[in-house]
Amino acid sequence: MDKLIQYINKHISLTAEEEGLLLSKLKRRTYLKGQYVSQSGDISKHYNFIESGKTRTFYLDDNGNEHIVAFGIENYWIGDLGSIISQTPADFNVQCLDKTTVIQIACNQLEQLYHDIPKLERYFRITVQNAYVNAQKRIVRNFSLSAQERYLLFLEEQAEIAQRVPQYMIASYLGITKEFLSHLRNQIAKDAKS
Repeated sequence: MDKLIQYINKHISLTAEEEGLLLSKLKRRTYLKGQYVSQSGDISKHYNFIESGKTRTFYLDDNGNEHIVAFGIENYWIGDLGSIISQTPADFNVQCLDKTTVIQIACNQLEQLYHDIPKLERYFRITVQNAYVNAQKRIVRNFSLSAQERYLLFLEEQAEIAQRVPQYMIASYLGITKEFLSHLRNQIAKDAKS
C-alpha cells in the first residue's frame, strides 16, 4: 500500500497520522487474468488503484462487440466512474489482462475520509478532473484525427501500454479493425524505411 501513499504524496502532503487513517480504510485485492474488477450492470462500490498488473475498461454493445475505452496499468485509478459517483449500474466492464493487484477503498469510506482529511478530497477532485479532460481529448481526437494519427499519438502518449497489450485491443481502443491496424503498422514501417 506504500505505492498508493507515495503516489498520493506526489500531489498532496499527508501527515503520518493522515496516512495511518487512510491505510486503515484500504484493502488489497488480487484478481487473476480474465477476472472482472467490475461488471456492466453492477453498482461499483470501490475506487480501485492498480498496484501491479493491467486492465482494460470496455463497453459491450447490443451485437456483442467490445469497445475498449481505457487501459489501466500501475498507478492508474480504474473503474466505471459514473457508477462509482452516482451509485447506479455500471455501463463498463473492467477486466484484468493479467494477474492484477488493486488497492480498494469503499465509496462510503472515502466520503468519511473527505471529512477527516479534507486535502484528500482535493486530490480526488484533481484526479477526476484529469480523467474528464483526457476523455474529452480522446473524443475530439476520434472526430478530428485519422486512424494513423490516432495510432501514432497513442504510441507516443501511452508507449508503456502499447508495449503491454495485444494489438487487437489497441485496434478496439482506436475504433478500427485489427486488420486495418496491421495495415497501418506495415505502412508506417514502410514509410520509416523510405
